[in-house]
Amino acid sequence: MRDETAAKPGRKPRIEDVALLAGTSPMTVSRALRGEGKVTPETLARIQAAVESLGYVPNLSASSLASRRSGILAVLVPTIGNSVFSETVRGVADAAETAGLHLLIGDYAYSDDKRRQLVRALVGRRPDALVLVGAVQDEVVRTLLRQHDDIPVVETWELSDDPVDMAVGFSNVAAGAEVARHLLGNGRRRCAFVGSAESRAAARLSGFATALAEADAAPPECETPADLSIEAGRVSLDRLLARAPDLDGVFFATDVMAVGGLLECQRRGIAVPERIAIVGLGDLEIGRQLQPALTTVRIPAYDMGRRAGELILARLGKGARPQEGRIIDLGFSLVLRQSS
Repeated sequence: MRDETAAKPGRKPRIEDVALLAGTSPMTVSRALRGEGKVTPETLARIQAAVESLGYVPNLSASSLASRRSGILAVLVPTIGNSVFSETVRGVADAAETAGLHLLIGDYAYSDDKRRQLVRALVGRRPDALVLVGAVQDEVVRTLLRQHDDIPVVETWELSDDPVDMAVGFSNVAAGAEVARHLLGNGRRRCAFVGSAESRAAARLSGFATALAEADAAPPECETPADLSIEAGRVSLDRLLARAPDLDGVFFATDVMAVGGLLECQRRGIAVPERIAIVGLGDLEIGRQLQPALTTVRIPAYDMGRRAGELILARLGKGARPQEGRIIDLGFSLVLRQSS
């Protein structure tokens, strides 16, 4: 039966109220809510029941000021609308869950300015750690994060010789080169690249263009759409064909845009891959279900998130230290299907 003295009307419940109702001490309640120390299952169950009964919410700001830990693991992604990034977030979440960390997700909409603002806001709230999709090239952000070197940082989806702290990813340059060599091996000589202006797409284009040049093929035609939607892929292919009617191979920086390219070919009656070969990146379900099915670069999106989480747990003393060190290359694979 609820102790009516545990929480009085007209004020928010306090940790002392939870302790009174649970029949334990405020210190034990505090340790249980932070996931620290040894609390018996029976005591933890009483504390959880008291928290729910009273509607108690701990003051995390005050707690983080005292302990310098907030229990928050923040993940910044370019967009929550792309399922490949969702897989990375899921990997981080699965790793964080084992340590009782709570995930906070920020979407910076492919904007360097917005990412800078989010990093500033997060650092001010003292997250336990920070995971970023993409390498940090903004010197302002790099300086800010290194000034707060007690916050572990993992950059994902890219590899750098000089990460801010730690990195888990693959070589976007090598991925672009692999796609170019595949298209060249199938007799393609007039190729194009469609991708955003951000660093990962630029690295894929660099590898793609270099491999074409090494084979004495024409430099790639390029399109940089404002977004990475199916419609953007369709419009990009339309513009490419207007400039280069003899185009015979296109590498789209995402599967989503590649689907738009395939649909535009179908609308125009252009045979794929006989007339134009199309390659994407991400290995999304929609690409596997199309006819022709989409050739793509498979990225270990989930594993990147999981390994990033493991690096963070090791840094926080909550997990084993990875043998690979602070920079982990998970590689990629080219999945050959009917579109190329």
